[in-house]
Amino acid sequence: MQPDKSKRAPSPAANLILLPDVGAQFASGEPRILGLDLIRRTVVAAGRAGYGKIYFLERGKTAPSGVVGVADWDSLAAAFASNPPAALIIAPATIVAERDWLERLGSARIEAAAWAAIPHRIVVLAGTAVPDALAVLSADRSASDITTVQDRLARHFGPSAQMPVAIDPMTVRTPADVELAEQRLLQGLVKDTDGFMARHFERRISLQIVRRLASTAVTPNQITLFSVAIGLLGAPFFLSALWPWQTAGAVLFLAHSILDGCDGELARLKFQESRFGGVIDYWGDNVVHIVVFAFMAVGWSLAVAAPWPLLLGAAAALGNLGSAWFVYWRMMREKDDSGPLFTSVSRTPDERLGRLLDAASRRDFIYLVVILALFGKSNWFLILASVGAPIFFFLLIFLAIRERFLTGPTTSRA
Repeated sequence: MQPDKSKRAPSPAANLILLPDVGAQFASGEPRILGLDLIRRTVVAAGRAGYGKIYFLERGKTAPSGVVGVADWDSLAAAFASNPPAALIIAPATIVAERDWLERLGSARIEAAAWAAIPHRIVVLAGTAVPDALAVLSADRSASDITTVQDRLARHFGPSAQMPVAIDPMTVRTPADVELAEQRLLQGLVKDTDGFMARHFERRISLQIVRRLASTAVTPNQITLFSVAIGLLGAPFFLSALWPWQTAGAVLFLAHSILDGCDGELARLKFQESRFGGVIDYWGDNVVHIVVFAFMAVGWSLAVAAPWPLLLGAAAALGNLGSAWFVYWRMMREKDDSGPLFTSVSRTPDERLGRLLDAASRRDFIYLVVILALFGKSNWFLILASVGAPIFFFLLIFLAIRERFLTGPTTSRA
């Protein structure tokens, strides 16, 4: 079984059926994972991954909200009778849905067999095999749990094809599994594009904050606004030439950076991503940077009783603003709500210059500000910013021109 990379017409969206897990050890109700009922998480994640309908086999238990209940396998077969053949995923209702493996399953093609499986966890049926498989399951009234279903299909179709190693879902069957599932979902929020300090320090803090906020009514946009407020609150501290005040400002600047990661983490965790949220997150972050640069310049100018630091501040602020506007106009303004708004400064992020500029756009520079502030020299960072920000802006323009010549003009949407 492997991802379908062919260019043929797309197949109908895969369907998903959830089975009661008779071995689950929960006294009452569905377990909640980071603020969402387990099945609700599955419903939303499968919808985001492009699945068709989600069904629940009602064997002594009513289908939860948002799921189509079916009394038996015959009812499911009848529901599929008038539809074109589509792959069918069978899983216990205690499966932990994650968009990555759901997308892999939905686009996978079974090569050597009619079905593939992970023992006791999941079954994938090719669209052409679904009617035959449902007939087999309909003939056996005991086929209502994942283990029995796999056993009956193995008797009929023979051994299952193997799943790719990357597809490795877990089930939550005991209260102890809840914590493991939460740890897994939180770890999945770490991005490959994170800077070194973001990955090894900031994420450790932000994920713990998000873990505690997930079960509350706090929204990602509220976190964004609070993060921006913290960053702006720290900016005036850079007016002072004294290290304690500069350090306080740098710590607030760092706190802003950590909290700025929480909004996206919570949005992805609770499926609350929105274009509006992405816009205020992106521009709020850049506004904080520009305001901090401005206060650094004013503070330095006051300390030396000369206007020249204001020129450094203007160069840093204008370079930052120009880069932010250019990336938004070129990369973000036409994106919809289907994914993160900001992913890269380049349309070719795997190309060397694109990788370099993406790395330079990370916020690890904040730790240099903290170190300099401990010695009362945070304004020295303004020298680097006044040179680096304009260079970054002109490199973005150069990269855009080069990409245009290499790939040709893109057609903008109306």
